[in-house]
Amino acid sequence: MRWVLRPSQVAGTASVPGDKSLAHRALMLAAVADGESVIAGVPDGADVMSTVACLRTLGADVTLAENRATVHGGLRAPVAPLNAGNSGTTMRLLAGILAGRPFSSCLAGDDSLSRRPMQRVVEPLARMGAEIETSDGHAPVSIRGRRLTGIRYRLPVASAQVKSAVLLAGLDAEGETTVSEPIPTRDHTERLLSALGLDITLDGKDVTIRPGIVPGFRFDIPGDPSSAAFAAAAALLSGGEVTIRNVSLNTHRLGFFRGIQRMGADVEIRTGGERLGEPVGDIRVSGRVQSPLLIEPGDVPSLIDEIPLLALLATQAEGRSVIRGARELRVKETDRILAVAEILGRLDASIVPLDDGFVIDGPSRLRGATIQSHGDHRLAMMGAVAGMRADGETVVNGVEVADVSYPGFAADLHRLGGTIDVG
Repeated sequence: MRWVLRPSQVAGTASVPGDKSLAHRALMLAAVADGESVIAGVPDGADVMSTVACLRTLGADVTLAENRATVHGGLRAPVAPLNAGNSGTTMRLLAGILAGRPFSSCLAGDDSLSRRPMQRVVEPLARMGAEIETSDGHAPVSIRGRRLTGIRYRLPVASAQVKSAVLLAGLDAEGETTVSEPIPTRDHTERLLSALGLDITLDGKDVTIRPGIVPGFRFDIPGDPSSAAFAAAAALLSGGEVTIRNVSLNTHRLGFFRGIQRMGADVEIRTGGERLGEPVGDIRVSGRVQSPLLIEPGDVPSLIDEIPLLALLATQAEGRSVIRGARELRVKETDRILAVAEILGRLDASIVPLDDGFVIDGPSRLRGATIQSHGDHRLAMMGAVAGMRADGETVVNGVEVADVSYPGFAADLHRLGGTIDVG
């Protein structure tokens, strides 16, 4: 499947799917909770559906209707491998939950996920007492649950997924489990556990959890700021203005919006309360990018998924933008550093890939071309956003992969005024 795009102005008010990171965590906590949980705003992207499928294979009673999940907790030994599809979050977080369960399980995934590193989550769980095997550090991940003992673990690489896996394992471990981060990462797991009354404490870069039982709960998942970034970027490239309603305003997820502010965009954040510890509100974006952008390693965790969009926007800034400290992009759904450089280069941007980022000189006059998604949902959507600015016609092939996180992306972009044909 492909999208065909032509220059157009993107403007208006939008809603985006529920936050994918929160959905994974809420569904998993509901599956181990004591009692019934009701979760509204569940996004229907393929990654979250992989989590639902795995939980059902584990015996959890999960009913989905109109983006609302009703879950009755309770896991048992699976009768088949757990297929995480393309979702690294599903695989890594479930590994933490399963490490202390009194049964064996096997987590598998598609070809892309099977190339992504899993040893980083295996190491701390094995130290806690779990018996885990991989295929040379990759999926499939075979787990024989054991009685766990709490540990103190310093993450060698900043990773919210590994941190969350260890904390979830700590719910079943004897004693305290402490995770220390080199750089603060998204804290959805900590916020949810704290809001649900679990014994969790934060001390600087250390997070400590003590064993406990998760109660049933109700949660309305706010919109995904990573999805909101696409509408914002399209507006900035086309000279429009957008307001995205009911989005998570978690500070660890707003790096993209802080970045475009530094580039000269007008960003207004309107707070609207909290849902299970997650701040929620609206984001309005207008204007254009002007100044070049410098992204350093400490900035990366709060905008890792939006770096392709920031690279695209940097092609329109005056001067040289530099993005460093993002080597993690090499082990996403594809090597995003090489793929982003290839896509933007085809559109006549001046971009040089680095081992851990990019050097981008702007402004460039983007010209329409035929580009590939590289099997990566975020790159497919980045290509579509570029088409709002590029002269002529831009064709993005392999766009069905956008369903991983944002099945309604093309329709939403069209509603905001984007000229996009689906074929």
